[in-house]
Amino acid sequence: MSIGNTLLGLLESGPRHGYDLKRAFDEKFGHDRPLHYGQVYATMSRLLKNGLVEVDGTEAGGGPERKRYAITDAGITDVQRWLATPEKPEPYLQSTLYTKVVLALLTERNAADVLDAQRAEHLRMMRILTDRKRKGDFADQLICDHALFHLEADLRWLELTAARLDKLAGAVTA
Repeated sequence: MSIGNTLLGLLESGPRHGYDLKRAFDEKFGHDRPLHYGQVYATMSRLLKNGLVEVDGTEAGGGPERKRYAITDAGITDVQRWLATPEKPEPYLQSTLYTKVVLALLTERNAADVLDAQRAEHLRMMRILTDRKRKGDFADQLICDHALFHLEADLRWLELTAARLDKLAGAVTA
């Protein structure tokens, strides 16, 4: 995820302080990975330097002055371009799991055990996500669906690979 573009998008609704941006980001996108304040302010500094935001005002408080940031026309154009650009699909051709299975075969370890352990971990995570989906709001349900669909695809691969272990062993040890 592009933190800069996301913060710019949040600024389109109106000027905000760094603290407000962090709170809005965490509420909408950061359930599992909230932003650190340092990351917000470093990103805002870079966006300011690049002309994508401007300081809309400052306020004195109990600590240092609080800057209020506003998106510029260039920032709006940048967000529009980012939203219109499709994300590159991840083909997962360099899968760590595949590497582990092949290494298990090459080192004469039990590759089926590697697959079984991974299957158990995937199922554990699917139970957690299903529970979260059941209890969550609509946005949380959608993000959980996204993760669950990926885990389901991984499970299909695990089953297919388990069924083909003998053939894979012959191919990688030849």
